[in-house]
Amino acid sequence: MTSTPTRVRLGTALGRRKPVADLVAEAGHGPLKRSLGLGQLTMLSIGATLGSGIFVVLGEAVPVAGPAVVLSFVLAGVTALFSALSYAELAGMIPLSGSSYSYAYATLGELVAWVCGWCLILEYGVSVASVAVGWGQYVNELLQLAFGVALPESISGPPGDGGLVNVPAIVVVLLAMVLLLSGAKESARANAIMVVVKIATLVLFCAIAFTAVQAKNFTPFLPLGLAGMSAGGAKLFFSYIGFDAASTAGEEARNPQRDLPRAILLSLGIVTVLYCLVAVAAVGALPWQQFDDQQAALSHVLTSVLDSPFWAGVLAVGALVAISSVVLTVLYGQTRIMFAMSRDGLVPKTLSTVHPRTGVPRTNTLVVSAFVAVLAAFVPLGKLADATSIGTLFAFGLVNIAVLVLRKRRPDDARTFRVPFSPVTPILGVLCCAYMMFSLDGATWVVFGGWMLLGLVLYFGYGIRRSRLAAAK
Repeated sequence: MTSTPTRVRLGTALGRRKPVADLVAEAGHGPLKRSLGLGQLTMLSIGATLGSGIFVVLGEAVPVAGPAVVLSFVLAGVTALFSALSYAELAGMIPLSGSSYSYAYATLGELVAWVCGWCLILEYGVSVASVAVGWGQYVNELLQLAFGVALPESISGPPGDGGLVNVPAIVVVLLAMVLLLSGAKESARANAIMVVVKIATLVLFCAIAFTAVQAKNFTPFLPLGLAGMSAGGAKLFFSYIGFDAASTAGEEARNPQRDLPRAILLSLGIVTVLYCLVAVAAVGALPWQQFDDQQAALSHVLTSVLDSPFWAGVLAVGALVAISSVVLTVLYGQTRIMFAMSRDGLVPKTLSTVHPRTGVPRTNTLVVSAFVAVLAAFVPLGKLADATSIGTLFAFGLVNIAVLVLRKRRPDDARTFRVPFSPVTPILGVLCCAYMMFSLDGATWVVFGGWMLLGLVLYFGYGIRRSRLAAAK
């Protein structure tokens, strides 16, 4: 006799949405300190996007696309742009720390918001652990070049692949944690310095490689056809993940409605231009058939052109800085998303407690950093790392859908940025995300399905009863 009311209550709970006005009010009166300007927000997104991927990604994409890898970067950038435009509209409209989690809460309901947040936990947590693991490999490369020594594989290699515990991964995560605990403004300054260093490293690579560019290396330009160029674009899309990092700083931006959309689009533009320049310099300096060193493509180009290990050392330094910046910014984003979910009652309240002096969610930062450090140090990530891509694409797709929903439900609300050619552009964003998701292998889908199942168990066991919206009924 009680099953029907229970189902009604359950259906109401799953569909409950957080009003946009309430979200905006929370953003205006939250405990986080508003200290970040346009430059710092842009650097935050560049820091999260421009990571170790560019130092190895050419070695994976060039054999697939040939010299047309330059167009592959453009194709991947345009694909990312569809979602970036949607992020820009919603970040200006709902400037909260929760990023796409908060956008889904306002448009698609609590259950979808939880799923989106759970995907972001996978994306941010596992991706930063994967990147931290690579830090030890670049430390060893630098030690080999400078002193002819290296750390033992057992304490510097990837767990499960010759390594037992990745000590450098722990070190870089703890260093990022210390910076984050000092405050958002201090973390942003450190990240800005690191972003300048890694951009300078890639510009230096271009300057050197362009001296060896030969026109014959660009012919034929499409040796593997349009299919090869498209396949290269699919591989390269994931080197753009991270442009949404500025949206996690919605409550720490001084002028979020104006600066968040600009930071997201500006960072994506800068990264795309830099990627294309690196690609032109690399394939112009070295025949595409010789890109056989997938783990150090840029170092391979410079040592082939100059026959000197010195420049490989310079790139190793640049890669170390790049990874450090990614760890810092992505860890920051993870803590802010957990902050938003905690404030809504979907995860324990202690994760949204802010330190009165630094304005930092201290317990949140300690817990997330410890989790990531343990993950990077001891757990063989394997297909779990691959699943970060599918989680990211799922979140991107939801953001595009959220734009369509808000345009229909709240067409007259103030927007500091509007997606051009809507609804066509958001629909293309959804389709591109779906295409990329279904291009991933079956094992990745199995891992993703297991992660989603665990998330649903936690939501129905904890979040659905502790939700602030449930308490307000």
